[in-house]
Amino acid sequence: MSVRALWIISHEKGENVSIRFSRRFSTVEHRAKRLAGSWYVAVPEENTVLQLLLTEMGLSDSNKPYVALRDDCLHCQRSPALELRVDGPAKGVLWPVLAISQGPLILACLPLVDAPAEPRPPLASLLSVSQGLTLLAGLQTFLLGAGGKLDSEGLASRLAMLPAVLLQVCPLGTPLDVPLLGAPATNTVPTPAGSQKQPAWKTGLHRGRAVVNVALAETVRSMQYGNRSRQDLWDVFGTVTCKCEVEGVLPNVTVTLTLPPNGSPLQDILVHPCVTSLDSTILTASSVDNYDGSAFSGPYKFPFSPPLEPFRLCSYTSQVPVPPILGSYQLREEENQLHVSVTLKLHESVKNSFEYCEAHLPFFNRDQMGVVDVKVSFGQLDISKEKNLLVWALGQKFPKSREVTMEGKITFSGPTAGPTDPLCTDLTAYIKLYFKVPDMTLSGCCVDQHSVQVYSSAKPRIVTSRELLSKEYFIWNSTGTAPVSSGLLF
Repeated sequence: MSVRALWIISHEKGENVSIRFSRRFSTVEHRAKRLAGSWYVAVPEENTVLQLLLTEMGLSDSNKPYVALRDDCLHCQRSPALELRVDGPAKGVLWPVLAISQGPLILACLPLVDAPAEPRPPLASLLSVSQGLTLLAGLQTFLLGAGGKLDSEGLASRLAMLPAVLLQVCPLGTPLDVPLLGAPATNTVPTPAGSQKQPAWKTGLHRGRAVVNVALAETVRSMQYGNRSRQDLWDVFGTVTCKCEVEGVLPNVTVTLTLPPNGSPLQDILVHPCVTSLDSTILTASSVDNYDGSAFSGPYKFPFSPPLEPFRLCSYTSQVPVPPILGSYQLREEENQLHVSVTLKLHESVKNSFEYCEAHLPFFNRDQMGVVDVKVSFGQLDISKEKNLLVWALGQKFPKSREVTMEGKITFSGPTAGPTDPLCTDLTAYIKLYFKVPDMTLSGCCVDQHSVQVYSSAKPRIVTSRELLSKEYFIWNSTGTAPVSSGLLF
């Protein structure tokens, strides 16, 4: 695996966005030109790369929330592997541009793809993508530290050291501490991991008691319409993240995921390259195929030799029978006044204990809010007239009935116009839910502490956690039009 170019961008609030560091590798670029042939697209100038990358990540032109090349329904984004569409003499598409963002920095690189440009190979088949992300994650840790924060002087000092660091860890554009293509296969029986090279950007070895941390997080997305002519959609995406902190040689580890007896099998499972062996039946379940009940339903065992940095062990999707929160949203308009009626109901299978739970009701393409006469049966209502936004904070628990309501009227008669959105015209409006439920997953998937096996004499402490979060959780006004998806959200 090699890298054609590397960029580090500063985008801290209150400062000009700029490229703080960049490096191009001419020998890798020559190989890219030979591999791509007539499909070759040269890497453009720094200012062009900066503008294209910020646009694709939605960090430029805040007054233009809709950009056709990025937000059109025909364009399916595969973050963090982005497409940069280059105009001018070198017209074409740069892909895959990998980008990760944390704190004041964006780190991006363009890995060399050792495959024909057309037809485009699937991301899951490209080892260079996972290795490029590993390189960026390591550089991120070097620049910002383990906590992800560093003062401006400390960051400037690390950036000054970066050329020397890259000479050691990525000479001529080829990282030295990632697995090479053609490496011998690992035995399926767990064996001692052997010595692992310490990357030059790793600030130091772990000291203290050994710890293996396994975190399971599920995000649920939903589109609810409250209309029989439109089918409600929801889906669950889960990730398992691991971090192994052990002095000296990192041990082999096996993590087991289990489901409840009536749980739906996990689907679309993707694993990290460090997984040493896997039952092929685990990978056969797909959300694209109709579920016939014969799919593998666990337990799911993942033996692996962990890398030195925190990493995503696997990801999956799951089909669940109902969304966690069911909603109804109705608007009626009379002159400059809207009648609002909302009902939210927490499903009985969901744990009634939130870290946070909020419902946001934005109103676009109208005058600024005037009189707001809205009552809620539970929680607290915050009103932002400048943004034409109601924020309904439900706190950490629903009431015993598990149902809450909002009723009232809103007058739009302010002196200035409110925010605009090309989609939400007339009665096209939505509620967006934000919530997090600790110690729970919607699929019922969990990692038991006692099921984590560590082949080491150090006897590390095992820490496991799980949580459920919302992402793009929309409830649309049933009395207006709404965008409709033709399939699953994931």
